[in-house]
Amino acid sequence: MIIAIDLKPLKATMPTTKPTILDQITAEKTKVSERLARLDTDRATVATQLTDLETAERVLTRVSKTPPARRPTSAAAAEAKAATATRGRGRLPKAPTSSKSAGREPSPPSLGERVLALATGRTRRELYLACPNDRPNHIGMAVQRHLRAGRIQERDGKLYATSPAAHTTG
Repeated sequence: MIIAIDLKPLKATMPTTKPTILDQITAEKTKVSERLARLDTDRATVATQLTDLETAERVLTRVSKTPPARRPTSAAAAEAKAATATRGRGRLPKAPTSSKSAGREPSPPSLGERVLALATGRTRRELYLACPNDRPNHIGMAVQRHLRAGRIQERDGKLYATSPAAHTTG
């Protein structure tokens, strides 16, 4: 009887100190999450500093004596101003009348004033045609404002301006 013996030395499996791929992935994942948390806190502090600076800038522009044309504006303030300008709902602040120079030409009448002047027995359609450079919905809104305020009366589909003494407050 012959027994075949393999003469190769047996390899003993000893635990290695080299981390496995799964351990490397979890270590990298924790590093990335810690860095992300640090970046998030940094972003939050920068955002609060930015709001504080914008608040300080608004206060300084109110207090400073520099003319409005020279005031520096931040990008956020310029964006906010652009956003309100595109909305178109707010009214522009009226310029003080004392700063007008005597040699300046008077401004052309507003749409409301023109509509009030044209309301001499005309229909709405005739008003739209009398103001070719204005949008019809704007003319309609001006007419409605005058109707609600009592400055224009509508009789038989025609618009008539009331007397100025009828709607002055005394």
